[in-house]
This record gives sequence, structure tokens and C-alpha cells, in this order.
Amino acid sequence: MTSRPFRTMTVLTAAAALCATASITSTAYAAQDTNRRVPGIVSAWARAWNGTDPQALGALFTARGTYTDEAVGITFRGRKEIAGWKARADTLIDNVHVTIRAAHREGDRITVRAVYSGHLKGAPKPFAVPMTTLLGLDKNHCRIASDQDHYSLATVLTQSGLPADWTPPAS
Repeated sequence: MTSRPFRTMTVLTAAAALCATASITSTAYAAQDTNRRVPGIVSAWARAWNGTDPQALGALFTARGTYTDEAVGITFRGRKEIAGWKARADTLIDNVHVTIRAAHREGDRITVRAVYSGHLKGAPKPFAVPMTTLLGLDKNHCRIASDQDHYSLATVLTQSGLPADWTPPAS
């Protein structure tokens, strides 16, 4: 079992590294037309979605951060709820994956174009749908203060071979 001080130091070190990466990447990203690098926070966000540790997603957010999935009409508040949303997604969707297509940063806002894909458990087919995510950053541009995911749930269900009125099983 990891000691609390050691775990705290690990989290603080990771946060500092993330902030440094976000700052370096943001500077490099400012020349968008000549350098199409994705901001560090966006890469970390995609890695967290593509990974298996729900806490990794929650850790990218501010303590009061919000995550809104517009397709299902639900908002999660705080790191614990956000990590819980990732954990729930992992129980419902095999191979959940986010593929970044483009990102545009303007001040403390980032617009991400991506493909959201996976295979709903029990569905006959996998899905891959376009998604737009709006990220609001904290004042230091190191953490996500807000996330709004926009994609078509109807398209996810259609591609998956499920009826339009399908709802996930209760957890």
C-alpha cells in the first residue's frame, strides 16, 4: 500500500510536469498554421480516455471542474465524479477510444475535433462518431475547468445496431 505522503508527492510531481508540458506545448502551438502540435492538456485528456485508469481523467481537472456529456445530458462535478464517469464508460463500452483530429486554442479555451469510438457491450457492431469537445482551462492553463463533449448519441446507437430507445443497463 502506498503511503499518503508518497502518493501526494507523486500527484504534485505529475501535476507540475503536466503544467510544464502544457505551457511548452501551448507556446509551440501558438504558431498553429506552421506547427500543428496538439496542446499538452489535450493529449493528456485523450490518453486518459484511452487508458484504463479512471483517476487519470479526474486528475486533469480542477477540484471544481465540470464534465458535461451533451449527448446524454449529464454533468459531473469534481474529480471524483469525473473519474466515476470514466469508470462507468469503461463498464459500458469496450475499447473506448478518442482520436484527436485537430485542436484550436484561443486564450483559455480549446476546441477539439475528434473521433469517439468503441463497442457498446451487447451491441452487434462498434461505433466511431465525430465529436467536438470544448475545454475551458484554469488561469494557469494547466488543468481543465470545464469540458463539454458534443456528439450524436443517435448515430452511436445506429452504428452500434441498437434501437433509438436503447438505454444502458443499470449499474
